[in-house]
This record gives sequence, structure tokens and C-alpha cells, in this order.
Amino acid sequence: MLDPKSLDMLASFDGTVGLLRGLGTSADHGLTSPPHRTKTVRQGASHRHDSEKGGGNDPLNPAARATFEDRRRVYGENVLPHRASKTLLQLMWMALKDKVLILLSIAAVVSLALGLFQDLKPNRDTTEAPVDWVEGVAIMVAIAIVVIVGSLNDWQKERQFQTLNEKKEERGVKVIRDGVEKVVDVKEVVVGDIALLEPGEIIPCDGIFISGHNVRCDESGATGESDAIRKVPFHDVVQLHTAQDPHAEHTDCFMISGSKVLEGVGRYVIVAVGTKSFNGRIMMALRGDAENTPLQIKLNYLAELIAKIGSVAGLLLFISLMIRFIVQVAKGDPARTPNQNGMAFVDILIIAVTLIVVAVPEGLPLAVTLALAFATKRMTEENLLVRVLGSCETMANANVICTDKTGTLTQNSMTVVAGSLGIHAKFVRQLDDNAARSNAEEMEQSTSGSEQIRKHYEDFSIDQANLNTILSPQLRELLNESIAVNSSAFQDIDPETGEKVFIGSKTETALLQFAHELGCRDYKEIRDAADIIQMIPFSSERKFMGVVVRLSSGKFRLYAKGASEILSKECVQHVVVRNQQSETVKVNEEVEVATIDDLAQDNISRTIIFYANQTLRTIALCYKDFESWPPLNTQLNEEGEVPVSALTKELTLIAITGIEDPLREGVRDAVLKCHRAGVTVKMCTGDNVLTARSIATQCGIFTTGGIIMEGPVFRKLSHVEMMEIVPRLQVLARSSPEDKKILVETLKRNGEIVAVTGDGTNDGPALKTAHVGFSMGIAGTEVAKEASDIILMDDNFASIVKAIMWGRCVNDAVRKFLQFQISTNVTAVVITFVSALASVDETSVLSAVQLLWINIIMDTFAALALATDPATESLLERLPDKKTAPLFSVEMYKMILFQSLYQIAIILIFHFLGNTILGFDGSAHSDDVVKTLVFNAFVFAQIFNSVNSRRLDNKLNIFEGILKNRYFLVITFIEIVVQVLIVFVGGAAFQVTHIPGREWGISIALGVVSIPLGVLVRCLPNGPFEKLFTLLGLFGKPEVLPTRRPDADTWNGAITLVRDNLSIFANIRGGRVRSSSVVVKSRSARLSQEFPHLRMSSVLTMAPTLMAGAVATGGCFQRRGNLSDPAHADPSKSSAALWEGKLQMHPDTPLDDPVYQRFATGAPNLA
Repeated sequence: MLDPKSLDMLASFDGTVGLLRGLGTSADHGLTSPPHRTKTVRQGASHRHDSEKGGGNDPLNPAARATFEDRRRVYGENVLPHRASKTLLQLMWMALKDKVLILLSIAAVVSLALGLFQDLKPNRDTTEAPVDWVEGVAIMVAIAIVVIVGSLNDWQKERQFQTLNEKKEERGVKVIRDGVEKVVDVKEVVVGDIALLEPGEIIPCDGIFISGHNVRCDESGATGESDAIRKVPFHDVVQLHTAQDPHAEHTDCFMISGSKVLEGVGRYVIVAVGTKSFNGRIMMALRGDAENTPLQIKLNYLAELIAKIGSVAGLLLFISLMIRFIVQVAKGDPARTPNQNGMAFVDILIIAVTLIVVAVPEGLPLAVTLALAFATKRMTEENLLVRVLGSCETMANANVICTDKTGTLTQNSMTVVAGSLGIHAKFVRQLDDNAARSNAEEMEQSTSGSEQIRKHYEDFSIDQANLNTILSPQLRELLNESIAVNSSAFQDIDPETGEKVFIGSKTETALLQFAHELGCRDYKEIRDAADIIQMIPFSSERKFMGVVVRLSSGKFRLYAKGASEILSKECVQHVVVRNQQSETVKVNEEVEVATIDDLAQDNISRTIIFYANQTLRTIALCYKDFESWPPLNTQLNEEGEVPVSALTKELTLIAITGIEDPLREGVRDAVLKCHRAGVTVKMCTGDNVLTARSIATQCGIFTTGGIIMEGPVFRKLSHVEMMEIVPRLQVLARSSPEDKKILVETLKRNGEIVAVTGDGTNDGPALKTAHVGFSMGIAGTEVAKEASDIILMDDNFASIVKAIMWGRCVNDAVRKFLQFQISTNVTAVVITFVSALASVDETSVLSAVQLLWINIIMDTFAALALATDPATESLLERLPDKKTAPLFSVEMYKMILFQSLYQIAIILIFHFLGNTILGFDGSAHSDDVVKTLVFNAFVFAQIFNSVNSRRLDNKLNIFEGILKNRYFLVITFIEIVVQVLIVFVGGAAFQVTHIPGREWGISIALGVVSIPLGVLVRCLPNGPFEKLFTLLGLFGKPEVLPTRRPDADTWNGAITLVRDNLSIFANIRGGRVRSSSVVVKSRSARLSQEFPHLRMSSVLTMAPTLMAGAVATGGCFQRRGNLSDPAHADPSKSSAALWEGKLQMHPDTPLDDPVYQRFATGAPNLA
């Protein structure tokens, strides 16, 4: 009944009377309260709500005898569902389920077991330190760090979120029970309670309005509707709809939970509580498990792939060494005892397992965790609270943002954004950005028709902030008095922000704010000093309001304010405002006025229409002076007042103001940056379609080729139509929460990575369905925050650009580390494999402890160094990756290939030929020097390769921004210092020895070569390598698009085929095909290629349709339209078409656009 609002359903209950009877309650008496469950505020009736004692409930009505427990059992309790937050241990357990960590855990256990076996075996070499167990323990420490850091980060974000959403422990709700007003805890409210309404209250439950005075509610947080909704009893709503009153659209009797009472007092009967209320149902829809992020999916796949490759390499090495071992045992060369053969077998097993451990990228999970932790911390400093850690990196590749309008793109407060002082001064808020909002430069055809001329040459444009430069003191005072006196809005402290705000009608608060921004005298000072003689209240018939005041001079003045098209017709004069303020204005001089002639009247009419086309609410401010009161030759009415008709004649026009909900500051730039980053912005709003189009045009969302559509039309589209329209849909107006959810789901099915922004309860389902949900920290409802992944703490849409930047920064950090790590791992696996096969005693070129330092400790350092590069706007210069895009790019594979080949070459060359190259005698000491040089060179190659890995593209400046990353500089310095210490003092544990200066120079030089090699690799063209890597299958299986429709053999397929091709006939007029022959041929070709054998079902379907189409189809010449002429002949560009349930395409869309031809002229139900 309330979602959607249905008067018919309420009428089926016999209206409010039948509803009260069915619920067993009374509008005056309320429910009979149970003992000891409520606390009474005051006995007797409230003078504000006119409660009456007595009456009670009908004892013969079974529903009236229902207890409160019965009502809770039948209708539910008023308790919104709360999801229990996960404990730290639960978060740790979830972190341990990561596939890479599982692989690492297995490797750690095996490594530790074999390490302990090596260290504790009876015949081990006593000259070597027992350190084989260290590698297993180090891997476990790395796992522990990853789990602790990740889970603590998640836990901290959850606690921050709970603090953000912290509410008062107890919230009181005023209800009528036993005929008296009482306050009960919100959890104790039941269906059937009569609740009271007061200004500022957030409605806790759904209900039906019973009675009250001047109640208006702001439902923008719940439904997206920006205009205040007037609440009247059911029978009044029915009368308004029957009389087709224009105000019926913003008047109803439904109280929506989560909406706010702006003004007035009244009462309503509660019909839904808890999970059955509007608010509760939204909360329930938010339940669901989070999906894996695109990066997580790719990393999981990589972990599985590395595990398989490592296992294959380990198995291959094990088989190779076992073959040699079996041959040696068979030949008895070398001679071994059975015990020695057993130990040799164990050594083979150990080296094979070591190879698998070396293949695993131990630092990868830590790199991801550190990058996310660093990014989320920095994002928090920039007012972005990340609730779901994975959403940060998901945002990197988001290519669609579906945003709400009210409160997200706009400020959710009506504001004067344009207007005309007198008739010539056309002012615009932020004129430089909104020059199109002034018609001062409007041109028209001259009488000769040969040139364009300015009809109103005295008009000029001025920025609203500079109005004081052209206003005389007298005119500024007149403008201020006409606003301040003729208004009931007032200023108060906002309890949430602590700032002074205007409260009341959105139109009146906008005008008061306008005067305040001009620096005029305080409204209260003027209002208190005014001597009011007569009030003219606003009425829907008159469409204006007024007030008569006594001036200090003894004269009387009427101030009138209302619909510009009504009041402007009663004006005979206008105030004069010139481009340059006169310096000779005297203090007591009267405001200069001029007569409104035909030219001036044309100017006024054009201005009003111009603003109306921009969906601005135009308000005229007028005045009239009287010498005496009552005016001469007037008769008082029955109330002793001067009739309104006698007052509102021969007025003087002060100004025409254009009011709307303006854009948030920075929104336009944010949208442009999103487009530059390859991110499409779509607007979903519950507001009307013309307002939505205006806002979308202002902020740059509505662009060439874009489509505007209404929710009711959108939800009726077929699956095929929806898949065609959604990629081009830019504005979805009058949309319900379900429409937004459908839009997000359709985009996800299309393979898009979708982000949704919103602040209202109505945004909840879409926020949860999307890959990333953004909510507003200040204006956002509890539901929106609960559903979101990231909270914009400053409610600034522009902050979403920072989220994209940091998301891409995280993705790049992980890829940088992968480029570095995989180079290291490939090198380590190959040299371990080759050296173990070449060694007689199955030993590797690098010892287990050396591999530990290179593979774990250095990788951890590199993860921290590469994960802390700050985000820059240069990250927005590229398009987002597709969801199916490979984790490694051509540039990364290219760099990994050449760096690995280089490192493998120098390590193996110096391992096998080191003594010869260096001129050594081959003694044990020289062998140790060569081994140390090899180890040193490998480490320095990794250090300089980490510098090289700071860039993922083919640009050569790898040092860009390096000074801004202190972490990287410090960590690189630590790595160098520790490596020097290892060579000098770590001899026993690391199996190294002191080396002379020449060998130090050689090892460092071999490492430094990584940087010029990186420059050379970046200069190589990508094309040949891309073909090679694709041939090797390194980019996975390419996406294969379907070549045939899945429904081609069905009746639906035949019908769709006919509909798709009937658009040809829409272009026929008088037997001539207006479309080009190329188009006809291409369509025929597509038909014959897609359907090589036309089935009988298709022919039978086409026959009647073709005949009907040939008769019914007509064409007309359609000229190009533009945004300043929205009601042009082309229905696809007509505002009227939108009201008729059709779509609208952007005026600059080419006529040969396929979607334009498909929907703008071919579809039967679309313009």
C-alpha cells in the first residue's frame, strides 16, 4: 500500500475509517496501553494535537480486544534488523581462507618439517649452523603478519562505521494511548498506535495520515522526491484527485518511515513496523554475502597457476634427480652405505620441495594487504571511510557510476540560481560555469532576414555574487524587505551541524538565503520592525502571497511574491537597474522605475519562458505603494480587509528569481574527471524527468548519444531492449528503488564494474547490488550507510574521483609488486632447477637461508616499498581495465621476461664459470668468494629491479615522484645496509665470506644493469611480444562473442527479427527510401548472415506485420533540435515525448546513430 503508494488499495479498506476499524484502534483514544510499558509525559490532551479523552474502542470489535503481544506476533516488532559485526578472530579466520595463504601455509608446514629433519639428522655437517628450520618459521611469520594486519584493518573500519552510525540508546515516540499523549520507546510501538507528528521528527514507522494542520514531509531521503509532500486525510486526497487539482501530485496521506516532518502537527495510524515497514524492507534487502573483487579473483587464479607450475617443476626436478639416483645406486658409483642412500633420497625430496616453496610468491598477500591498508588510511584523511577493504581496489576498474541526484549531485536545498533584477540585469550563480542560464545575449532574425540582431540590447549578464556592484542602497533595501517581511520562514541552529540554517518552505528559505548572501540587513530585524496592516496568505488559486505594511513616511506598501506568470501580468512598472551603478544616488532618493511597454513585456515573457525551459521555479517579487489605507475608492470585505483583487493591480516588478536545487560544488569537475578516466556516470532519481534532464545537462552527464528515460518505461522494456538501451542510458527519472537495482544488475550482466552513489533509504538495494556502494556520511540515512562499501564523510560527490585514484593506486601497487616478485621467482626456480641437476650432491646455487632472505624478507620489504606510492591525478589519464582483463599487461610480461633472462644468465654464468672469469685457482676459498659474489649480485639485481618496477608503462622516467615516497627510499637504504652486514658478519648462517673491493664492484654493477636494461625493454615495440604472449596463452582465453541469437529458433526470435528490420519501413515516404542504399544493403547483409536459413515461423510472423507496418508507417521531415528548443518537431528530442512515456536522446546525436534509428524512429512505444 505504501510501496508504491496506492490510494486504490487504501480505498478497498473503506479508507481511513475502515483501516482504523480493521486495526482495532481509535483516532482519538488510540490503543489501550498495557501496564508498566509506557511512561506518561502528561495526563490529558495535548493542546497541539487536540486529543480527546473518551470514546475508546468498540468492545464488540475483535481487533480492539487484541493485546500488544498479539499485535507483535501478527504484525511484527518495531525492531530494525542489526547485523552482528564479526569478531577479530572471525575476521582472522576469513583472512586465512585466502587461496594464496592456504598455499603458503602448506609450504610453511612442509618447509618447517624438512628443515627440522635436516637440522636434527644424526650425520649433519657440524660446521654449518642449524638454520634450515628458519625458512618455514619465516613463512609462518609472513602469514601471521598478513592475517593480523588485514583483519585488524577490517576490524578497525567496522568499529569506525559503528561509531559513525551511533544513535541514542533510547528514542521516544509520541503516541496517543488511553486518550492521552504518551512517550514510548520506539521499540514498543505497535501496529494500530496513533502516533503524533511534530516539525523535525524522523518518522519511525509507516502509517496513514488521519488529521493535522499544514503537515509537510521531506521524503527525499526515502523516495528521492525533492519537493515537500503535503499530508492531508484520505478523503481530502480523493477529492483533489477527483477534481484533477494540479497540487494532487505532491499531496497524499501516506507516511513513509525514514522521511522527515518539515512543518505542521498532526497524527497518523501506524500500519507497518520493523522489517515490514519501508525502512525495514530496505534493510532486509541489504543482507547478502560480498562478492570477490576482480583483483581477488585474478590473484586466486594466479595462486592456483603458480601452485601448479611450482608443483610440476618440483615433480620434474624430483623425477630427474631420482633417475640419476637410481642409476647411481645401480652402478654403485659413488659408493654409499644404505644409510647414506636414505639421506641422499631425503636430500632429493628437500630440494624438490624447496623448488615449490621458491615458486610461491610469499610477499604477494602482504603487498595487497599493505597497499590496501596504506590506501584506506590515506583515504580516511581525505574524508573517505572504507568499510569494505576490497572495494578500494574494485573502484580502480569501475567503469560505470550510477548516482542519485537529490543530495548527491545537488545540495538538497532550493537555491536562487538565476534571475532578473528589473528587466535588464540577468544574474546567474557562478556565471562562468553557467553562461547558458542567461538570455541577455539572445539573438533574433532582423526584419530584413539578412542578419541576427539583439532585440533587448540593454540586457546584460552579471554574476550573482557581484549584484551589489549594480544595486543602489535603496533598491537593495527594497529587495530585502520584499523577501524578509513577506515570509514565514525563520532561522535556527541545525542540531546536527551546529550551523544556522533557514527553516520553512523551500522557496522562502531560498529567497532568505539569497538576501543573506547579498549581505542585506538581518531578516529578523526587518520583520520585527514591520508594522503589518494586512496579510494575504498563499492559495493555490491565486498562486501568490502578500503583506501590506505601514512605512515610516506614513504611506503604505504591498509586497507580493508568487508565480511569475501571474504577477508579471499585473505589473505596469519595473525597477531600473543599469550595468554601472550611478555614483550620484542620494540617500533619500526613491528607487528609479520605468513603465513596462510592449518591448519590456516581451522581455519579461521571454525571461520567464527561458527559465521555465531550464526547469527553474520562477518567483516574481513585486510591490505597490498606497497613499492611504484603505486605498481610495475601495470597499472592505466581510473580514474587514481590502479585497485582494483591488490590491494586486498596477504593481511594480522588482525581480524575477529562478530557484532550483543547485549542484554541489565541484560536481561538474568530478564528472569531467570521471569521463576522462573512462568512467561513465548515470543519474537515477525519483524526481521528474525535466528536472533530471536539467541537472544532468548542467553537470555534464547528459552527452551526445545519451538517452533519458523514465522508470515506468524502463521497467517495461524487454530483455533485448534493455540490453541495447542500458549502455547508452544516462538519466533514469521517476525511478523506484527496484528500477535502480534492475539497472545495476543489467550493467553487471553486461560485464561492467558498477559503483553506485546515494544518500537515501531508497538507494539501499542498488548500493548493495553494485560492486562498490558510496553513501553520504552527513546526509546519508542509516540504511544507505549499512549498504555501502565506502562512506563519503563530507558528502562531496567530488570525493569519488579520489576513490578512483586510490583504487587505481592499489591496483598498480599490486601489479608493480607482481612484476618484481615474478621476476625474482622465475629466476630463483630456474637457477635452483639447473644448479641442482648439475650438482653432484644435489645442492642449489643459493642456500636455503639465502633464498629466505631473497624470497621472503626482501619481498616483504619490496611489498612495503612498492605499496606506498601516493595516488596522483595522472592515474585518471587511462581507461579502466575490463573485469576480464588479464592481471599482467604486455609491458609487465615483457619486463619480467627480460629481467628474468638477464638474472638467470649472470647467476648461472658466474656460478659455473666464475673462477675462470675472475682468474681464481678453484680452491675452496675462491669457490666461497664466487658463491658470495653470485648471492650479492642476485640481491642487488633485486634491489635495482624494485626501482625499475615503479613504472608499469613504457615511459622511461622510473624516478618520477620517488622523493615523495619516503617509505621507498628508507626501505631501499635498509636493504642495502642489511646486505652489506650479511656479507661482513653473516658468514656462518648465510654461507658467505668476505669479498674484495673488485668483487663488490662487479656484484653491484651487475645489479645496476637492471635499470638500463629496463630502459631498453621499454623502447621495444609491444606488437610482436603481444602476439608471442597471446600465442603462448599468457592472456587467457579471449572472449568469444556469440554469432547467433540464443532465441533464433523460437517465435520470440522471429518477432524480434521483424521488429529490428521494420525500421527500414519507417524511413519510407511516397515510395522513396530516404535512408541511404548503404544502410539498406548492410541491414540485408546482416539479416542474411545471421539467419542463413529463414524458418517458416519467421515467414508466418512477418506476413501480417509487414502489411500492417506498410500501411501504418508514415514519415515526416524532422529538423535538428537543440537544448534551448526542447519541444522541437523531432519526438526523440521533445519534452512532450518524455511525458508520453517515451525516451529522449541528446540533440547532438547523429541521425545515422544505430540506437537513434532503432528507438527514436522504429520502436512503437518509444519516441
